[in-house]
Amino acid sequence: MSQEIAVIGTPDFTTGFRLAGVRKFHNVEDGDDVEALDDAVREVARDQDVGIVVMHDEDVAKLSREPRSIVDTSIEPTFVTLGGGAGSSGLREQIKRAIGIDLMDED
Repeated sequence: MSQEIAVIGTPDFTTGFRLAGVRKFHNVEDGDDVEALDDAVREVARDQDVGIVVMHDEDVAKLSREPRSIVDTSIEPTFVTLGGGAGSSGLREQIKRAIGIDLMDED
């Protein structure tokens, strides 16, 4: 069974992914609506068809404790944050955590 990619965020953030063919997305109209972000994380985390969830690092920083814990510890689906803020973990580390190996290791 193939896993899908889901995107959570403001319409400005999700639009590019939707244009690229991502079919599962949760628009949070007001990026400061913590409850909507929390609910979207919980819903996507329960979706058996989703393998990767993409969020902006600023949105992840706004999450309440329990949804933030889901984002930080979930293996399936794997949450990937974009935005390059100082608090975001690197994409390389996120991929390594998701699949268990470092694809960029040259050894």
